[in-house]
Amino acid sequence: QFPFGRRLPCDIYWHGVSFHDNNIFSGQVNKFPGMMETVRKITLSRAMRTMQDLFPLEYNFYPRSWILPEELPLFVAEVRVMKDSDPSWKPTFIVKPDGGCQGDGIYLIKDPSDIRLTGSIQSRPAVVQEYICKPLLVDKLKFDIRLYVLLKSLEPLEIYIAKDGLSRFCTEPYQEPTLKNLHQVFMHLTNYSLNIHSENFIHSDSVNTGSKRTFSSILCRLSSRGADVKKLWSDIISLVIKTIIALTPELKVYYQSDIPAGKPGPTCFQILGFDILLMKNLKPMLLEVNANPSMRIEHEQELSPGVFENVPSPVDEEVKVAVIRDTLRLVDPQKKKRKDTQCFVSRVPPAVVQWEVSLSMAGAWNGMSFNVSSNPAHSGILCRRCPSLEHVPGSGESLPDAAEQPEPDAARSPEAGLPSLCLKQVFPKYSKQFNYLRLVDRVAALFIRFLGVKGTTKLGPTGFRTFIRNCKLSNSNFSMAAVDILYIDITRRWNSMGIDHKESGMCLQAFVEAFFCLAQKKYKSLPLHEQVLSLLEFCECHLAALDEKRLLWGWG
Repeated sequence: QFPFGRRLPCDIYWHGVSFHDNNIFSGQVNKFPGMMETVRKITLSRAMRTMQDLFPLEYNFYPRSWILPEELPLFVAEVRVMKDSDPSWKPTFIVKPDGGCQGDGIYLIKDPSDIRLTGSIQSRPAVVQEYICKPLLVDKLKFDIRLYVLLKSLEPLEIYIAKDGLSRFCTEPYQEPTLKNLHQVFMHLTNYSLNIHSENFIHSDSVNTGSKRTFSSILCRLSSRGADVKKLWSDIISLVIKTIIALTPELKVYYQSDIPAGKPGPTCFQILGFDILLMKNLKPMLLEVNANPSMRIEHEQELSPGVFENVPSPVDEEVKVAVIRDTLRLVDPQKKKRKDTQCFVSRVPPAVVQWEVSLSMAGAWNGMSFNVSSNPAHSGILCRRCPSLEHVPGSGESLPDAAEQPEPDAARSPEAGLPSLCLKQVFPKYSKQFNYLRLVDRVAALFIRFLGVKGTTKLGPTGFRTFIRNCKLSNSNFSMAAVDILYIDITRRWNSMGIDHKESGMCLQAFVEAFFCLAQKKYKSLPLHEQVLSLLEFCECHLAALDEKRLLWGWG
């Protein structure tokens, strides 16, 4: 652990909260730049709404949402219209502060007038969503699912899902929301950090019982009742892939800002926590995405009034240890090297062969950093079964004679004896079924192309005009003066929402809106996703021709 920064270059850097070290020039980092900002409730809701505009049926797993305070009038008006059209509709809404976590500041309302405007809505914006009133119940209790998802690579996109997760239960029997029970958080909110304080919370040594269980135990129970568990898993995989597809455009903008193309820098991976609620009909609904899911495998137990002790949590240990272990196995930088250095491996003493990547760490997983160095000249090897560090010969020392060592076999490989991977690849494995959804990804590629200065996240007016000219989008009906007006109007409105004032210019979300506006002007009779696709193909065709022409000029 290096609280003041590392001293030596490493293969893997394990940051505690977010990507924060701009002096890393190689290796892999366990956080993506901008991930925390991208999965915040408001940013996630905007991304999901964009995809819902394009593909409403494919993205119906995310509750209808409004952003406060800017969309409060819209929220009030839409609820009034829906109530007028269906007097029997008795909705409940849940208000979630944008920067809140662990259930902090969440509350339920029955009417828009109940929003607590006396609080700090202006200084602490929030998302209000339709509350899911008919969840699946187990033992008469509401629960949600925490699934762990590994985003192993952004370009190319590579996604893994853990085969098991956690089921986190409320601690009071569920009843549909009424004015009398709206404030009963132990009935309506599944957050572990809230329910742990309930006198009904049950710590269990079994993964099948208690207030926190494995998701696999719930699936077994559902299967015994005749539920189609395979379809449920298929729906969950689809939800995860579609959500990541919605998030990647914003992530790519942050990535090129912190790690510009053509400059030395690390690659990134990240474990995400997906919170999913099952409806009564077994349809999965996305609640939120957590950039820093807890990896604790213990909980506090009160021995006597005011005296607490940390004790192991079997259910957390079963799920989380496998996720961490297999993430390291998948990103292991030595895996490829081992194929090329079998001769070297065969000559390493048997006690050392167990794991070749040296680990240098101290403190908890959510601490400062976790560094892995593969340089045998300045580090040892942490063996999985040996508590001490075995010495690795330096460059000036002689290696044992190969003839003295038995031939390497599977039993002595670094992964010998480890369980099969708990992380299942779902993308690019199922890419053919989902690539048609990646339209905003292509819009983001245009945005990044015209950013101009590397390291920025906002598009200036000159960059926007260059985009219009190079793609030949201006004509007699859409002059460059109209282009400037479009840029100013959209940029000013997005900047007034307080998105990011550190840079001036047009953010990606504003550019996407402008692109959709241009697509609707050019292809009026088509559905929105076909309009956007047509404009993308039009722009990409002109830019490809321009690139080819520049290449020929370069040869000339």
